[in-house]
Amino acid sequence: MQEHSFVSIGHKGQLGNVMLSPAVVEVIASIAASEVKGVSSMRGGFATGVAEKLGRKTHGKGIKVELTEQGVLIDVYVAVSADSKMPEVAKKIQQHIRQALETMTSLATKEINVHIVGIQLEQKADTVE
Repeated sequence: MQEHSFVSIGHKGQLGNVMLSPAVVEVIASIAASEVKGVSSMRGGFATGVAEKLGRKTHGKGIKVELTEQGVLIDVYVAVSADSKMPEVAKKIQQHIRQALETMTSLATKEINVHIVGIQLEQKADTVE
């Protein structure tokens, strides 16, 4: 992703343009994906992991955004719950992200690719009696 590439949303008004950073799209998509039932966590790359260890919060974790002339391309990297139906969770992630982006930014999404990169196994709670 290029740091300085912005996308114009809406039309140019009397006061000027409204430009949207890809980082904003990443945050919106990450929040939308993490709200889907069955998603246990968002998975980032090596750099994201290092940044988090250094105390930097990464709100766009697990999301890669590419802005094109035809629309926005989004890759989503998630871990899902072991008891979830993966195809259904993936479809809900796609729908949730598309709806959130269209509602908040009016951007058209060309593709939303979901990569399931992990499974979260149920952890039994230790009970103390």
